Amino acid sequence: MLFQSIGLALLLSLPAAPADWPQWRGVNRDGISPETGLLKSWPAGGPRLVWKAAGLGEGYSAFSVVDGRLFTQGQRGESEFVLALDVATGKKLWEVAAGKPFRERRGHGPRGTPTVDGNVLYAEGADGTLVCLETKTGKQVWKVNLVDKFGADVIHWGMSESPLVDGESLIVTPGGRGASLVALNKKSGELIWKSQSDRAGYSSPVAANVGGTRVIMALTGEAAIGLSAKNGELLWRYDKVSNRTANIATPIFSDGKVFVSTDYGTGGALLKLAAEGGGVKMSEVYFSREMKNHYSSSVLVNGYLYGFNSTVLTAMKFETGEVAWRDRSVGKGSVTYADGHLYTLGENGVMGLVEATPEGYKEKSRFEIPRGEFPTWTPPVIANGKLFLREQDNLYCYDIKGT
Repeated sequence: MLFQSIGLALLLSLPAAPADWPQWRGVNRDGISPETGLLKSWPAGGPRLVWKAAGLGEGYSAFSVVDGRLFTQGQRGESEFVLALDVATGKKLWEVAAGKPFRERRGHGPRGTPTVDGNVLYAEGADGTLVCLETKTGKQVWKVNLVDKFGADVIHWGMSESPLVDGESLIVTPGGRGASLVALNKKSGELIWKSQSDRAGYSSPVAANVGGTRVIMALTGEAAIGLSAKNGELLWRYDKVSNRTANIATPIFSDGKVFVSTDYGTGGALLKLAAEGGGVKMSEVYFSREMKNHYSSSVLVNGYLYGFNSTVLTAMKFETGEVAWRDRSVGKGSVTYADGHLYTLGENGVMGLVEATPEGYKEKSRFEIPRGEFPTWTPPVIANGKLFLREQDNLYCYDIKGT
């Protein structure tokens, strides 16, 4: 993932073991695990269940896994909270209240995923409460409500982003006037810069180097935008891919291009970014209705995007938008990649193992977890040979390395 041989696409500087999963969508925010040696198929009932834990509370938050600890968010009673579990046993290590409760008919509680950076983590609740906590104890380092501080509103389905650490900055998207995106000092929570006035989307930002410019890319409630990481200056804006209902998927950057996508009949676009005159120029490579990501994001593997075009799992060539195949798979769901395979979790609780190849849909195995009142929208997380699946209050840990 290089741009004219200049740097890595995503340099997030989050210290973690190679098999850890320190933030939303993994080490590089791309839904890809670097692990190898994983099982190529599963028994009929699924891989071995290592443990099951209850007590996560309500919510769709995914997990960060670092140094033998799993971090996530939940809601119980009149509070949202952040909690840590022991990866080996599922035992709760600590739980800290962080924000007011959020309720909505499609599911209550927090949506974001904690971001681990060294010995602290950052977590944002559905009400906009952002906390910095010590990973070992849960002790609060600092706290701010982004909605109150930046004059924003809690969006319809709740604030859903996962904070981005970029160097010494913490990037978040309150969506207030003049504060669509803001950069905070990650150590103190103090403002470094704020920019734009788009309302918040449900997406999480990413960062990349384009020539000599560090760019923050985000899908707001109104457009895909690129900002200078240094001062928040607007570098480019693209609104063709946005809709007025919900812009959710995380941008995918590779080789000087970024893919952005939404559902509700909209589509996806590949945008080419190029250094020009001290800034960054954006141009559309293609716009396609063949990859409309709804609540989940695609993964990019060996030149092909694998993701859900609304309800249908689709393989699409990144550079051209050409569709290689489509399949109903596990039903509408989420996808994570590891060791040659797509881990697809349907919103009905069906977990599938699919070979990641443009040659056709090749399912190896599937099993189910019990589903409750709400859909299983939390994406699969893979870390240290384990597969983690959430169904609201319940967390399942499976051995996918056969150890």
